[in-house]
Amino acid sequence: MYLTRHQTAQGPCWAVDGQALPPQFSLNLLLSVPAGRMASLLASLPTTGPVEGALLPPLEPGQEVWASGVTYLRSREAREAESASKDVYEKVYDAERPELFLKAVGWRVVGHAMPIRVRLDSQWNVPEPELTLVINAYGEIVGYCAGNDVSSRDIEGENPLYLPQAKIYNGSCALGPGIQLAGVEPLRDLTIQIDIMRQGDVIFQEETRSSRMKRSLEELVEYLTRELDFPDGVFLMTGTGIVPPDAFTLTPGDVVRISIASLTLENVLE
Repeated sequence: MYLTRHQTAQGPCWAVDGQALPPQFSLNLLLSVPAGRMASLLASLPTTGPVEGALLPPLEPGQEVWASGVTYLRSREAREAESASKDVYEKVYDAERPELFLKAVGWRVVGHAMPIRVRLDSQWNVPEPELTLVINAYGEIVGYCAGNDVSSRDIEGENPLYLPQAKIYNGSCALGPGIQLAGVEPLRDLTIQIDIMRQGDVIFQEETRSSRMKRSLEELVEYLTRELDFPDGVFLMTGTGIVPPDAFTLTPGDVVRISIASLTLENVLE
């Protein structure tokens, strides 16, 4: 099943496989039930025909998006190259405990075809394509979407303690286009691809796979939910295995297209 959220004349509306769900349906409701009951809950709901309206970010305004860092070797190498504190990232990569941080709340997330941003006080900015897990209130992985963790490499490289400023700002988190419901097994070896276009030309393209991640998906979720409750569910970006060359930085008008399996998230830098 595939969930999308749309802006309609009556307000935001969720759809399953392109069919509009009742107005009272919310993702909070769906993620409050165990994974084994989600399909039957969706099947029990009446639909009102094909949904119309632009796509919205596939989450509720109050839900949280968390992120993982240094989960791929390429990410560790990039962090070390940009930072004067190289040993910090080597230690995190090899440590038992993963790096986890709050990336955004739902109302600050942008969706497919919505603009992303870079900080005005940063000169070195990159998109980071990430498999983003959808997790229910019971800590179960129930689906995924494509994510873009836009980051300021120069700010984070100046001092690791500046990571919140490098990662968390308006327009820095994009999710979409919708949620593909799935358990954890199909997510272990998904293709993750990024294409960056500038003035109609592809200026950067690369591909990796979720199987190249050092840590397991369950491990990341276990640490996230170890001392935190998420009664309405939570989204978790699982880190990036793709980093553009050091000479690259995003410029206004760049189109960033992130494809994870069959899902494609596309945004333009404003």
